[in-house]
Amino acid sequence: MSFSKKPFQKFRKKGKPQTTEGKIRGFILRNSKNGFFTKVSTLSYKFEISENLAWETVGGLLDEGKIESIHDERTGEMKLCETGRSYHILDLEQKRKKLKPFRKNKINKIKKQNQE
Repeated sequence: MSFSKKPFQKFRKKGKPQTTEGKIRGFILRNSKNGFFTKVSTLSYKFEISENLAWETVGGLLDEGKIESIHDERTGEMKLCETGRSYHILDLEQKRKKLKPFRKNKINKIKKQNQE
């Protein structure tokens, strides 16, 4: 039997390459859908752009209305997320903070058991 196989094709979309602004928008939206904020300071080293360009891009994205910002209570740093998801993400952050000591204790117990 002879099967006609299709040649391997790469799994990426063909079309125009994305601009830096488009990549940043996608990164912020992806993070917020996964339940995390994106700090503005992260953008400059993640995308290898200057901090001024990162702030200009963030300003443009905030003007569009698809992204909203919130300031960190402790550091005062600006965090970004998808519009309408800030309270949901804040709730997830609080839950993660509450579970953090329990995870540390569990990990330490497992390490002690492995050492014995």
